[in-house]
Amino acid sequence: MFWKSVVGKLAITILLLVSFVLFILTILLLQFFENFHIESAESDMLQTATKVSVLLEQHESRDLIAETTERVKDPASRVAILYEDSDVWVSKGGDDNLSRLEETWLQKEKLLEELENNNEIRKQMLLPDGNTEAMIVGIPTPDNQGAIFVYQSLDVIDQTKAETTKIIFLAAGIAIILTVIFAFFLSTRITSPLIKMREAAFDLTRGEFDTKVPILTHDEIGELALAFNRMGRQLKFHINALRQEKEQLSSIVSSMADGVITLNRNGDMIVTNRPAERFIESLYYENNRAVSSEDRKLPDELNQILLQVIEGETEVLHEISLQGRNWVMLMTPLYDQTFVRGAVAVIRDMTEERRLDKLRKDFIANVSHELRTPISMLQGYSEAIVDDIAETKEQKNELGQIIHEESLRMGRLVNELLDLARMEAGHQQLQVEEIEVEPYLKRIVKKFSGLATEGKIRIELKDNIEKQTARFDPDRMEQVLINLIDNAIRHTCEEGHVTVYASNDDSELSIEIKDSGSGIPEDDLPFIFERFYKADKSRARNEKKKGTGLGLAIAKNIIDSHHGIITVKSKINEGTSFTIRLPHKRGS
Repeated sequence: MFWKSVVGKLAITILLLVSFVLFILTILLLQFFENFHIESAESDMLQTATKVSVLLEQHESRDLIAETTERVKDPASRVAILYEDSDVWVSKGGDDNLSRLEETWLQKEKLLEELENNNEIRKQMLLPDGNTEAMIVGIPTPDNQGAIFVYQSLDVIDQTKAETTKIIFLAAGIAIILTVIFAFFLSTRITSPLIKMREAAFDLTRGEFDTKVPILTHDEIGELALAFNRMGRQLKFHINALRQEKEQLSSIVSSMADGVITLNRNGDMIVTNRPAERFIESLYYENNRAVSSEDRKLPDELNQILLQVIEGETEVLHEISLQGRNWVMLMTPLYDQTFVRGAVAVIRDMTEERRLDKLRKDFIANVSHELRTPISMLQGYSEAIVDDIAETKEQKNELGQIIHEESLRMGRLVNELLDLARMEAGHQQLQVEEIEVEPYLKRIVKKFSGLATEGKIRIELKDNIEKQTARFDPDRMEQVLINLIDNAIRHTCEEGHVTVYASNDDSELSIEIKDSGSGIPEDDLPFIFERFYKADKSRARNEKKKGTGLGLAIAKNIIDSHHGIITVKSKINEGTSFTIRLPHKRGS
């Protein structure tokens, strides 16, 4: 808006200042000229009265005096002579509204008494008719026996004042017009470089640091433009340096395997990397809270640690267990000189280290446990046959059948170990095909309808298929899905449900197998994809379907060979959810 601009403010300031000065000057000039005109008229009239007084002194003929007075007086005025015999003579001329002065009026207005006291009268008053205001000048006659009065209407002076006022107002109007032109010219000259600097400043805010302000003068504004250009160059240099440092720091933080969170005193997360975000997501899931990308507040569980760091001004080491994973957080204060302005938290996932320690301890025990039972049974039943404990053929056949089943179990265990070893060695060859997802999943889910009905469990498929096909090895993927669905049914009680959620879009195929079963203990979650690992014994298995503890390990390797991801989430007595994600664009 014009009135808010520098040009408008400067022009209005100059205009108001000049207008105020002209206003005061006009009032003073009008007053001055009014007094000047009155004093000038009074002086002229007094001079006329003096001339008439001289005539009275030099001549005795009243007719001559009257004739001469008519000649020497101002045409706009009248002269009244009061002789010693109280005879009043009044000249002609002047305004037609002027009344003739009479002795009675002069006495009534006490002009004669005032004349005797002051020897001179200068007054403005109404004439005998009471309608005309006039200016009267009077002096005594030379013999002091009479008086000479000269008077004229104030309309003559008012006309002169009006003409003078017109001239003054015309001059003031011209002065204001010239002032407006000068004000806009001056303000434009002054503000034009400032406007260019403002535009250059806006360019700087948009990151255009090469913008330069032209230096048109060598005064203070020119020096300001020179300083502005230097500031732009320095700003560009420092911002580039800061950008490089920020990019370097961001690259370092992003490439770290440990999670990093930078916090201010209010608990707002300023900088986070991907491992830290995964940690926060797990913390939200554990507390049944939705994850929002706009929520940058530190979870309440970690605020107490932040308060300890800020109040104690010391680093705090804290261990947190989430979804079966073990996290160690080291939070250190950040200083602004001597003031703690926040903290930085480094979060390390110690699950793998502890898992490896546990695997190293449990691997031999697990293998021994899996092999001990069939070997013991083979040994025991074979000794029974050798020692002829089984007397009849039927008994021998029964013992032989048991030995055969246990040998098959050992063979199955060895085959699964060999398959797993080939997968981990990268020797597995996938037969990838273009598969229609919805019929494929319906066929697999239908296989378990009888088993689910037998266990009084509801099984269903819910899909959101945008892209109809996906590329994967159908046999291997069927092996994975059968294993997961079978586990879900076996560990779900009667009246429970197993749901297969599937979605397929342009980026990935996602399959989730969710049950309402007994759940997996939190301590077992990190290890369920390991070989021979079996979860808590409270997850009682059907004795007719004894597992080897290798199914999930094989499933994970199959998904890894498809360059996909398999994850698990579980809560005791609430259920378990396995999620498979297969990207359509796979790495080499």
